[in-house]
Amino acid sequence: MGRQRNPQRKEKEDSPEKQLSETEICNMTEKEFRIRFLEYMHRMFKKQEETDEKLNYLCKKLEETDEKINNLSKSQEEMKSDIAAIKNTIESINSRLGEAEDRISELEDKEAKHTQTVLQMEKKIKRQEESLRELWDNMKRSNIRIIGVPEQQKDEHGLENLFEEIISENFPEVGKKKVTQAQRVPNKVNPKRPTPRHIIITMANVQDKERILQAARERRKVTYKGSPIRLSNDFSTETHQARKEWTEIYKVMQSKGLNPRILYPARLSFKIEGEIRSFTDKKRLREFITTKPAMQEMLKGLV
Repeated sequence: MGRQRNPQRKEKEDSPEKQLSETEICNMTEKEFRIRFLEYMHRMFKKQEETDEKLNYLCKKLEETDEKINNLSKSQEEMKSDIAAIKNTIESINSRLGEAEDRISELEDKEAKHTQTVLQMEKKIKRQEESLRELWDNMKRSNIRIIGVPEQQKDEHGLENLFEEIISENFPEVGKKKVTQAQRVPNKVNPKRPTPRHIIITMANVQDKERILQAARERRKVTYKGSPIRLSNDFSTETHQARKEWTEIYKVMQSKGLNPRILYPARLSFKIEGEIRSFTDKKRLREFITTKPAMQEMLKGLV
């Protein structure tokens, strides 16, 4: 009959992890001891294998971690290299920007000087043009321009006689005045021009010219053989063009009894509210009439 197994021993066998006491080991048969020893060794080998697997796993993870660290280190070095390159690029750009700013500043200074020089030259040219115009006007100071006489006289002697006829017809009180030259302008007839060429009369005496023009202004209506004509000063082309700018405004003011005048070289003058006012250009006249509703309406579309 076989020996019955102790329940406590069975429990211990079922719990291999629990350590056996010396008494229990001594009570075992050799076979049981061998079996238990083999089981124990098997468990130890199994645990060793599990431990080795864990160690291998940890080593693999460690290797992966080392690789990641190495990669991060390489990336960090690359980043440092890139940052250094970017820094050098930025420094180079800043240096170029500084050079560009210096060049721009230099160019701006040159441009400012050039602009100032151009303005000075423009002012100088304008002064020279004004001086030339004044000189030319001064040369024409003794001239009278006759406008509206039909082209029927062909020579200078005939034009002088024509002028005497105009004086006799309109200003007999002035008497005969000495003429040094009489001519049509321009010299050649333009067949496309519908109006007759003007006649330029050069008086020997400037005072005689002023008396005749004053008489024409007082008479207001001057004729030649019954047809209306006009007598005026003879100015340079520039002065004539500047004075022409006032033509329409002059006509409107004259029709309204403001007695306007065109002063030399091209100033519009008229009397308003007991005060004589004069203007060198339309802009100043426009500013003046902003507070004059009646004049604004009168000159609507003209200034």
